[in-house]
Amino acid sequence: MRHLNKGRKFGREKDIRKAFLKSLMVGLIEHKKIKTTRERAKEIAPLIQKAVTKAKKGDLTSVRLLRKTFSPNSVKQLVEISKKYEDRRGGYVRVVNAGRRKSDAAFMSIIEFV
Repeated sequence: MRHLNKGRKFGREKDIRKAFLKSLMVGLIEHKKIKTTRERAKEIAPLIQKAVTKAKKGDLTSVRLLRKTFSPNSVKQLVEISKKYEDRRGGYVRVVNAGRRKSDAAFMSIIEFV
Protein backbone atom coordinates (compact mmCIF):
# COMPACT_ATOMS: atom_id res chain seq x y z
CA MET A 1 0.00 0.00 0.00
CA ARG A 2 1.10 3.54 -0.70
CA HIS A 3 0.22 5.13 2.63
CA LEU A 4 1.71 8.63 2.95
CA ASN A 5 3.45 8.32 -0.44
CA LYS A 6 2.51 11.40 -2.41
CA GLY A 7 3.26 12.04 -6.05
CA ARG A 8 3.36 9.97 -9.18
CA LYS A 9 6.38 8.03 -10.37
CA PHE A 10 5.63 8.00 -14.11
CA GLY A 11 7.68 4.81 -14.44
CA ARG A 12 10.94 6.71 -14.04
CA GLU A 13 13.77 6.81 -11.55
CA LYS A 14 14.06 9.78 -9.21
CA ASP A 15 16.64 11.86 -11.11
CA ILE A 16 15.00 11.28 -14.47
CA ARG A 17 11.56 12.07 -13.05
CA LYS A 18 12.87 15.30 -11.51
CA ALA A 19 14.34 16.39 -14.87
CA PHE A 20 11.12 15.40 -16.63
CA LEU A 21 8.97 17.54 -14.32
CA LYS A 22 11.44 20.41 -14.61
CA SER A 23 11.21 20.31 -18.42
CA LEU A 24 7.41 20.39 -18.22
CA MET A 25 7.55 23.41 -15.91
CA VAL A 26 10.02 25.22 -18.17
CA GLY A 27 7.75 24.54 -21.15
CA LEU A 28 4.81 26.02 -19.27
CA ILE A 29 6.80 29.09 -18.26
CA GLU A 30 8.02 29.69 -21.82
CA HIS A 31 4.76 29.03 -23.66
CA LYS A 32 2.24 30.09 -20.94
CA LYS A 33 0.12 27.07 -21.94
CA ILE A 34 0.89 23.42 -22.71
CA LYS A 35 -1.11 20.35 -23.60
CA THR A 36 -0.12 17.19 -21.74
CA THR A 37 -1.68 14.21 -20.00
CA ARG A 38 -3.97 14.85 -17.05
CA GLU A 39 -1.64 13.17 -14.56
CA ARG A 40 1.35 15.22 -15.66
CA ALA A 41 -0.64 18.45 -15.49
CA LYS A 42 -1.92 17.65 -12.01
CA GLU A 43 1.59 16.83 -10.88
CA ILE A 44 3.24 20.06 -12.04
CA ALA A 45 0.41 22.43 -11.02
CA PRO A 46 1.43 22.71 -7.33
CA LEU A 47 5.12 22.93 -8.27
CA ILE A 48 4.48 25.85 -10.62
CA GLN A 49 2.30 27.58 -8.04
CA LYS A 50 5.05 27.35 -5.44
CA ALA A 51 7.55 28.75 -7.94
CA VAL A 52 5.26 31.68 -8.80
CA THR A 53 4.74 32.41 -5.10
CA LYS A 54 8.51 32.45 -4.62
CA ALA A 55 8.96 34.69 -7.67
CA LYS A 56 6.35 37.13 -6.34
CA LYS A 57 8.67 38.04 -3.48
CA GLY A 58 11.25 39.19 -6.00
CA ASP A 59 14.07 39.51 -3.47
CA LEU A 60 17.56 38.20 -4.05
CA THR A 61 17.09 35.08 -1.93
CA SER A 62 13.97 34.02 -3.83
CA VAL A 63 15.62 34.54 -7.19
CA ARG A 64 18.64 32.48 -6.12
CA LEU A 65 16.39 29.67 -4.88
CA LEU A 66 14.56 29.67 -8.22
CA ARG A 67 17.89 29.58 -10.08
CA LYS A 68 18.67 26.29 -8.36
CA THR A 69 15.82 24.77 -10.36
CA PHE A 70 15.44 26.93 -13.48
CA SER A 71 17.77 28.63 -15.94
CA PRO A 72 18.32 32.39 -15.61
CA ASN A 73 16.13 33.05 -18.64
CA SER A 74 13.27 30.99 -17.18
CA VAL A 75 13.61 32.76 -13.83
CA LYS A 76 13.40 36.12 -15.59
CA GLN A 77 10.21 35.05 -17.39
CA LEU A 78 8.77 33.66 -14.16
CA VAL A 79 9.37 36.95 -12.32
CA GLU A 80 7.61 38.79 -15.16
CA ILE A 81 4.66 36.38 -14.98
CA SER A 82 4.46 36.75 -11.21
CA LYS A 83 4.01 40.53 -11.43
CA LYS A 84 0.59 39.84 -12.91
CA TYR A 85 -0.43 37.99 -9.74
CA GLU A 86 0.64 40.48 -7.05
CA ASP A 87 -2.91 40.87 -5.70
CA ARG A 88 -3.79 37.19 -6.05
CA ARG A 89 -3.25 34.83 -3.11
CA GLY A 90 -2.98 31.61 -5.08
CA GLY A 91 -4.42 29.60 -7.95
CA TYR A 92 -2.10 30.83 -10.67
CA VAL A 93 -2.62 27.90 -13.03
CA ARG A 94 -5.68 26.22 -14.47
CA VAL A 95 -5.96 22.59 -15.58
CA VAL A 96 -8.68 22.06 -18.21
CA ASN A 97 -9.62 18.63 -19.52
CA ALA A 98 -9.14 18.32 -23.28
CA GLY A 99 -10.59 14.91 -24.12
CA ARG A 100 -8.66 11.79 -25.03
CA ARG A 101 -5.60 11.34 -27.21
CA LYS A 102 -6.33 9.40 -30.43
CA SER A 103 -3.35 7.08 -30.36
CA ASP A 104 -3.64 5.55 -26.90
CA ALA A 105 -6.83 7.18 -25.49
CA ALA A 106 -4.93 8.86 -22.64
CA PHE A 107 -6.78 11.68 -20.90
CA MET A 108 -5.32 14.99 -22.08
CA SER A 109 -5.38 18.33 -20.29
CA ILE A 110 -4.36 21.87 -21.01
CA ILE A 111 -2.47 23.60 -18.22
CA GLU A 112 -2.22 27.38 -18.47
CA PHE A 113 -1.64 30.47 -16.40
CA VAL A 114 -4.89 32.13 -15.31
